Amino acid sequence: MSEQYTLETVDIPTLYRIMLEKQRAGYRLVQICATAFEGYNEVIYSVAFDYTFENYKVIVPIDTQINTISDFFPSAMLYENEMKELFGVKVTSINPDYNNKLYRIAKKTPFKKEIKETVKVIKKEEEAEE
Repeated sequence: MSEQYTLETVDIPTLYRIMLEKQRAGYRLVQICATAFEGYNEVIYSVAFDYTFENYKVIVPIDTQINTISDFFPSAMLYENEMKELFGVKVTSINPDYNNKLYRIAKKTPFKKEIKETVKVIKKEEEAEE
């Protein structure tokens, strides 16, 4: 018995193809995990079959929409509703879509990290020259 674990970074269209292939091959969806960074979310989709555990990471910019995978992994709808509500990931066509009512939370998208304004730092030497 040998366990296999992979983590691969892919683009969004490739992720859809991989997830559909894995579902057809009998894999099960283990989890979808989102992590917020300034200006983007990192989303990891995990699937398993026997002793094979595979992870596929996508980088999703704040304003980018991604499509659901709940059409072929129905349990994905819970993870996708959570990512949408807590992290602001723009997941489209979730079935069912709870429209940000999965959790009772006081703040909208509490884990979303917006792009901060860039601040120009002026050194003392530059101030003296002006």
